[in-house]
Amino acid sequence: MKFAYTIVYVPDVAASLAFFEKAFGFACRFLHESGAYGELETGATALAFASLEMGEMHFPDGFVAASASVKPLGVEVAFVTDDVAAAHARAVAAGATEILPPEPKPWGQVVSYVRCPDGTLVELCSPVGG
Repeated sequence: MKFAYTIVYVPDVAASLAFFEKAFGFACRFLHESGAYGELETGATALAFASLEMGEMHFPDGFVAASASVKPLGVEVAFVTDDVAAAHARAVAAGATEILPPEPKPWGQVVSYVRCPDGTLVELCSPVGG
């Protein structure tokens, strides 16, 4: 078994890809010509976005869209960086909402949280152990 990708269902796939490029520096790997699915270049495990309509097709009994939830969903995407404060500031400048500013944790990491315009909750953290 191999963890291949995470898909976030969003109102506008192209806008989410553009935001993640601007806020976090990830390049677009792929955007389907329909605009309903796209992936970022994030290494071995892809971060992907699919349209809400695609989610409705896959989940006929419905689902909770992160963009429609007043509070962040209980799922996060985490990005490791050596400079959490700078990454946090870049994300907020790009349009993310600050949930928690960078703060040192007892286990040695610096961690912050932002919420993207599409509702995705992102943790920015230093490498474990420093």
